[in-house]
Amino acid sequence: MSLRSAAALVGAAETPPRRTTLGLSTLEMIALTAANAVTDAGMEPGEIDGLLVGPQVGETPQHVPATVAEYLGLRPRYADVVDLGGATGAGMVWRAAAAIAAGMCRTALCVLGNVRHETAPRSPNRNPIREFDVPYGASGANQVYAMVATRHMADFGTTPEQLAQVPVFERRNAALNPDAVFANRPITVEDVLTSPLVASPLRLLEVVMPCGGGAAVVVTSPKRARRARHRPVWLRGAGEKVTHRALSQAPMLTTSPLAAAIGDAYAMASVAASDLDLLSLYDCYSIMLAITLEDAGLCKKGEVGPWLADQDFSHTGNLPCNTHGGQLACGQADLAGGMGHVVEAVLQLRGTAGTRQVPHPRLALVTGNGATMSEEVALVLEAAS
Repeated sequence: MSLRSAAALVGAAETPPRRTTLGLSTLEMIALTAANAVTDAGMEPGEIDGLLVGPQVGETPQHVPATVAEYLGLRPRYADVVDLGGATGAGMVWRAAAAIAAGMCRTALCVLGNVRHETAPRSPNRNPIREFDVPYGASGANQVYAMVATRHMADFGTTPEQLAQVPVFERRNAALNPDAVFANRPITVEDVLTSPLVASPLRLLEVVMPCGGGAAVVVTSPKRARRARHRPVWLRGAGEKVTHRALSQAPMLTTSPLAAAIGDAYAMASVAASDLDLLSLYDCYSIMLAITLEDAGLCKKGEVGPWLADQDFSHTGNLPCNTHGGQLACGQADLAGGMGHVVEAVLQLRGTAGTRQVPHPRLALVTGNGATMSEEVALVLEAAS
């Protein structure tokens, strides 16, 4: 079954990423973000009959949809937990569309959020397991992406200077996003290369900074989309691929499951890479964005290093990419960081992105990436004509 034009994104909201989010619980963050998304859609809470949330929210990791629904005062006909790491936000969108197409609901709220305090249990200074034990297990992100970058360099001659261009252009884009954590802090390639080494060859400025925040979208049926407050953004294609959990089981290090997921999204949408007007790509590390550009067919495998220097990724450039600054410059609010890419694509496609607005975009590619490049989702979104 194709999901092409089965549903539209009609509401979007983001609680800006911040290093600390004092005074808010996770449920309060979710409620604030959800309320803003529903208001943005021009709807009443009673019109929401579908709810998609992330894992482990509230006082228990069980019964998560019920916990969130109760707190929000919703009684959905369809509820789900999506657990795809950084691909969760994008994965929610096509699942919501599928539920609408199946008649399980008519309007679904997809919401993610988390808080971050200076002494949060997950902070490195309070939980050494996250920093010292997990990295030697299945999903130690820093060392995983360092190995991916090392392999890409060994196979294709990619250099640290080339990868450093990624956070540089994202900081430049973030200058037009007042909600970005690094909105007024431009950097140079030299700044990246002289920043502290985190896991060789990756340095601090090309590693995502965890934040607190929230992001949500409202997905609805074609009938309801026609009376939405803003111009609808249609889901035109979707793809998903899971290949492994631990990096040791990955079929390849320099090609991610996104290659298959993006291919499926292109096929469902009947588009090619050359048709895209906007890229909103998951970017937890510089190497992740680089490999995604290759896997999306925007440049040949192994050639992203020199190719980067010839592109203008700004909102007025030849290939607008992560116009809000991406996670490297805007901030990664845990799983909501991936949903932030969906929100930015919605804002751009409906023409409400403000000073960073891309001129007349029609098609956008949105990607999400799980831990160790294992769980990948791709969406092709289309502006209403």
